[in-house]
Amino acid sequence: MGLEPRLVEALKRHNFVNPTEVQEQTIPIALEGKDAMVRAKTGTGKTLAFLIPIRQRSRPGPHAEALILAPTRELALQISDVAKKLTVDSHRGVAVVYGGASINVQVQELRRNPDIIIGTPGRVIDLIERGALNLEKIKFLVLDEADTMLDMGFILDVEFILSRTPKEKQTMIFSATMPEKVRNIANRHMHDPVFLRIGEEDDIVVSKIKHLYAEVDNRMKFATLLAYIKQYNPKKAIIFAQTKFAANAIYDGMKSQGLNVVMMHGGLTQAKREHSLREFKSHGQFLIATNVAARGIDIFGVSDVINFDVPEDPHVYVHRVGRSARMNADGKSFTIINNAQRNIISDIQDSINIKFEKVAPDGSPYRDIVIFRGRGGGGGGRFNRNDRFGNRGGGRFGERFGGQRERGGGGGYGNERGPSHRPSHHDQGSGGQRTSGFQHRGGFRSARRSNTRR
Repeated sequence: MGLEPRLVEALKRHNFVNPTEVQEQTIPIALEGKDAMVRAKTGTGKTLAFLIPIRQRSRPGPHAEALILAPTRELALQISDVAKKLTVDSHRGVAVVYGGASINVQVQELRRNPDIIIGTPGRVIDLIERGALNLEKIKFLVLDEADTMLDMGFILDVEFILSRTPKEKQTMIFSATMPEKVRNIANRHMHDPVFLRIGEEDDIVVSKIKHLYAEVDNRMKFATLLAYIKQYNPKKAIIFAQTKFAANAIYDGMKSQGLNVVMMHGGLTQAKREHSLREFKSHGQFLIATNVAARGIDIFGVSDVINFDVPEDPHVYVHRVGRSARMNADGKSFTIINNAQRNIISDIQDSINIKFEKVAPDGSPYRDIVIFRGRGGGGGGRFNRNDRFGNRGGGRFGERFGGQRERGGGGGYGNERGPSHRPSHHDQGSGGQRTSGFQHRGGFRSARRSNTRR
């Protein structure tokens, strides 16, 4: 590919030898300095596809040359880790900036003049407004997981950031899907971009993932989860819940069954979330998570993705299941639904061109295990603390959840939405509720924003 020898050696040191398809197609175009829109599935090696050209073409200087925007702090940290592996010059540093961490520490990092800045939109804007970040000399701009970033409500933030960068720069957009709002960003801010479609047009999910689902009563969801674990024995699995309340309950339930489990959601501190990721990567078997973990986290060896709560948006399903079968490995996705959610399975199949297989793990041995209580929940029952899979009686469990309803859930636990339901950004990695950010009235201007913004 015509890469510098020192960069090739850095790649070899970390066993980056044979390029993936997205790298093979993107890197030569990017090395020519062309703008690129790249539609590729998750888990195909997109990070190196933009980092390698940036490392090759950037030169040491007094100003940052590259800005990479990511939707969540976890993805920003992941990109930063890869970028540091490609560092071939001690004078060419990397700074990663995101909410939930000390902004003063990040200001100090920026004063060291890194050549690559990786960050989430909210924190990047905070640093711009403080005068700590100047983007006037940026030569390379990357939007990673662009569809996710815009779905999470960052479109005005992204537009504001782009307005602070030079018109003459190389822009690369990477996305698993290319909805209209992503194309609109490209039309306004890119110069004659090359559009690369990696894989078949309708094939946006890795083909090596096997898609399974089970249809059960809400009261049997946890029992069905345990039955799946017993039957299929996942090597390493991420279990997605819709809310922090559900994630906490599932975590406590699995812990009490003696399972090797960690948890990650927006209600935890950044330090606890990073600790959970380290634990899961090193020796954890199960990670209980809300959608925050679906946004670009690259953990090698995830064999199964389990949707305890089915996502209603097919694109959310794409990002969730993309955590398995990465880099040509095999994987399974297992989704638990009730009979009112059959249409969601049909919508996902039709939207992303996959085929579900219905399975029926036998949850009857675990039917008396109750983790949710209160209106619309699981009702009575005993929780077994003594046996890994609930074959002997035990103490009561779930009183801490007695009578509680998840805020905005409507109608108790499950995916049945009541009229009070409003989607929250709190579970999307912000570490706190975001406000609207920016209003466009003849130009961008600040509005009040939460201190816990990304």
